[in-house]
Amino acid sequence: MSTLNGAPPGIDVVDETFLAVPPGTVAAVFADPRAWRRYWPDLVLEVYTDRGDEGLRWTVRGALVGTMEVWLEGALDGTLLHYFLRASPQVPMNPRQLRREFDRRARAAKAVALGLKEILEDGREPGVPPAGSPRR
Repeated sequence: MSTLNGAPPGIDVVDETFLAVPPGTVAAVFADPRAWRRYWPDLVLEVYTDRGDEGLRWTVRGALVGTMEVWLEGALDGTLLHYFLRASPQVPMNPRQLRREFDRRARAAKAVALGLKEILEDGREPGVPPAGSPRR
């Protein structure tokens, strides 16, 4: 995937976090455009693929230009939250600045995932059914 002037993206963040909740629960959080503003306040996102319980793909404008995806993969008793950000800064950056920006974006992605994990799991341990679900 290329961004500005056919060049490869300056920032390519890939992250994966397991959440012990069904994909639909995680998808509901990302379905709300107000959440996008909270998670990525300096980015303007436009959905180009809505995959329902499997996530969303966006074009990105604002501080970065490129694409972003949240892919939700059902796994075991929960969801693997895959996050991809492939974009370049709007303003030119030297290699050191670009590395700092990459680190900042990677840490922010993990913070979103771990924040959702804490809220959505609500203390649930992996292998334990969600509250209110029938026991086998």
